[in-house]
Amino acid sequence: MAIEDNKDGAEDPFAGWAEALEEQKRTDESPKDAEQGGPLSGEPARPFSGGGGSGTLNDINMVLDIPVQLSVELGRTKVPIKYILQLAQGSVVELDALAGEPMDVLVNGYLIAQGEVVVVNDKFGIRLTDVVTPSERLRRVSRG
Repeated sequence: MAIEDNKDGAEDPFAGWAEALEEQKRTDESPKDAEQGGPLSGEPARPFSGGGGSGTLNDINMVLDIPVQLSVELGRTKVPIKYILQLAQGSVVELDALAGEPMDVLVNGYLIAQGEVVVVNDKFGIRLTDVVTPSERLRRVSRG
């Protein structure tokens, strides 16, 4: 009801949710939903198939469009709060990384690669120079 009342031209932040709910409703009514199963369909969930069938491809495709936060870290430093309060325009904060040292590439806070800064079409980019192997990523996550 709040969506219908908002006709003053302002963008409704919940419009995307309404579209998603409508799409979910249409998907729930389709017969292929009963084939998939799961906790919301009332059917028992299909176990994840580790084989190379088309079911595995569909399972993987479901996660390929999930957005993740990719960030590049120049360096870090630890400073007292009184130093933060004294920062002003033109202040310089010294980081622990050396000039020319590879930058860390993080996905959702986890290191996945290192690279060097490049400029592409007047924008900064990063050229990957070293990618962390999946087994190494798992080992780092398990250490904490």
